[in-house]
Amino acid sequence: MLGYILRRLLQVLPVFFGATLLIYFMVFAMPGDPILGLFGDKTPAPQVVEALRAQYHLDQPFIVQYFLYIGGIFQGDLGTTFSGQSVNEVLARTLPVTGRLAVMALSIELVLAVVVGTISAIRKGKLFDNVALIIALLFVALPIFVACFLAQYFLAVQLGWFRPTVGAQNDWGDLWLPAIVLGFSLFATSMRLMRGSVIDTLNQDWVRTAYSKGLSRRRVIPVHVLRNSLIPVITNSATNFGVLLVGATVTEGIFNIPGVGNTLYQATIRGEGPTVVSFVTVFVIIYVLVNLVVDLLYGLLDPRIRYVK
Repeated sequence: MLGYILRRLLQVLPVFFGATLLIYFMVFAMPGDPILGLFGDKTPAPQVVEALRAQYHLDQPFIVQYFLYIGGIFQGDLGTTFSGQSVNEVLARTLPVTGRLAVMALSIELVLAVVVGTISAIRKGKLFDNVALIIALLFVALPIFVACFLAQYFLAVQLGWFRPTVGAQNDWGDLWLPAIVLGFSLFATSMRLMRGSVIDTLNQDWVRTAYSKGLSRRRVIPVHVLRNSLIPVITNSATNFGVLLVGATVTEGIFNIPGVGNTLYQATIRGEGPTVVSFVTVFVIIYVLVNLVVDLLYGLLDPRIRYVK
């Protein structure tokens, strides 16, 4: 097990360097001058522009800029935004907001997927199953921005159950509405995966053996069937967690959530290489670690899985 974990952690290195190099090159290649963009319609003095270029190493070749950035990363310095803020501080302020939103959305997705998917599989071909599949298809086809506006209008404006926007107040209780929208938009795929996995598990010989031994459905379904049916859903949720960490930019924009999505979008527009690459670097590391945890969970969910050399 330890050797497996070490090998997976070593795999982070090529992913880390590949992702940062690619993103840094894409930001470097973007058209426009980010320094001139800081001044808007004003025309700064050439001396000021050159000083700012030198301050942010924009007067250096691309590869020099990249290695200067990587050197700062290994010293714990994610760089400085063009507005003078530390990227470390910006990330520390925005990441917890998106983290709370991601945890809430994934919790809603998992509960809905497991409950609805299991019941649909048990009642395959019946009314509940058909209705659940239709609802899932509707959520798959519904664009996220449409779902956001509908939830905002009906649940917040008309019914008054939630605040229409989040803003500076972004504690757990303030994020319920966007979390519900994201959770429902993600649950459709997970529910169908859960349904298919449960149907496949119910047809296994060892499940029929458990029933033949006199075990009740209340014993077989939670203990034997669910445990072995969760792997595809957990895998899909790990992927969704990475998507949500990128910020669910559209949702954050509509609900005015000060998370990493809005910050990353604005940094991309302004061509702030250090901010964009630093955010992506942190996301890559978190995403790889989350997938490592998910891989280790496989052994707990299915004892047949062993980690070998």
